[in-house]
Amino acid sequence: MVQLAEKFNADLMRSVYKYDQWLKEEVVPHWVESGFSDNGAAIERFLENGEPDIYANKRIRVQARQMFSFSYAQHHGWISNGPALVQKIESFLTAKTDSQIPGFYPHALDASDTVILPHRDLYDCAFFLLAYGWRYHVFNDLNALNNAERLISQIELQLKGLKSGWDEGTIETSVRRQNPHMHLFEAFLTLYQFTKDGRWLAYAGEMFSLFETVFFDADNKVVREFFNADWKLNAYKGHIVEPGHMMEWIWLLMQYHKFTKKPVLHYCTALYQQVIQIGVDEDACVLFDEVSPTGEILKATKRCWPMTEWVKAALALSKAGDTSFDYESHAAWALNVLLTKYRNTQNPALYIDQLGADNQPLESQAPASTLYHLLMAHAEALSYVG
Repeated sequence: MVQLAEKFNADLMRSVYKYDQWLKEEVVPHWVESGFSDNGAAIERFLENGEPDIYANKRIRVQARQMFSFSYAQHHGWISNGPALVQKIESFLTAKTDSQIPGFYPHALDASDTVILPHRDLYDCAFFLLAYGWRYHVFNDLNALNNAERLISQIELQLKGLKSGWDEGTIETSVRRQNPHMHLFEAFLTLYQFTKDGRWLAYAGEMFSLFETVFFDADNKVVREFFNADWKLNAYKGHIVEPGHMMEWIWLLMQYHKFTKKPVLHYCTALYQQVIQIGVDEDACVLFDEVSPTGEILKATKRCWPMTEWVKAALALSKAGDTSFDYESHAAWALNVLLTKYRNTQNPALYIDQLGADNQPLESQAPASTLYHLLMAHAEALSYVG
């Protein structure tokens, strides 16, 4: 087991301050100033030199995540034009897609804004629900709340799956994933937090039930990722475990406990201990992208976003009063890793998406989709230090 508390004794308050300054002074301003196409679309990513990748296809989930990001930045007073930025994205989606239901958009467009993947995707829908919740919270946007209502009705109508949960989308697939359901859990909890409408908490309860009965593997103390239509483990991908998602579930479960008082700590501590046991590269103390339930390394690369989930999980468990680990030191370490290993030293406004097996930068592009993760870690860190 990696003894982080013995190796590192970072000052959490200082780490949070540096992280806050990096996002506020460098990262977010760059996305605000240069993160849009001429037609209002949020760009897919920045290249290593800081220029927008104008040739990249546009994943529709990125538009939703950036709606969230600019709402969050407005909430913290980092920007004053959040409504205008969100409206640019909204106008782009209206102009370039054929959807009559907000949030129920085609999965992807090419660089010229032609729809290339017309199916609707559950993962995308989850992030539009999250974005609508934040738009309502920050801007008192009643239209966004109405959009959320219309979108969940459409999800129920078209994507409700057999044997609980929802289908992957409007396209047939032999594999079902926990990941879209995890993000629906997040969106439902967010909408309940901001509206206090019990229907959203009821939907979250459905996701919690899936976690207990399907996703959580009690024997191995891991979260399973890939399933067949009947929620049995997929024969080809069922062995894959993502440490980052396990950390993400810890934070979400603690959020669910906050609203329901449902006992979840036994799940959270089991998951955390297992991530530390099987999911950490001991040379650099960063999280592997994929491992097996027994700790076999399946992908020795390490993306940026799992470290943000480590921050959230550690601080949530510290708040809960668990003393299994020195969670504050773990969170401070994860923040410092984000500020050092995943910060682009040539262009500090950018982050590095992925490290290789040797813990050196492998992918120096900065995807827009990662900004959501960075900001969610900021939210938990700021909440923790008060």
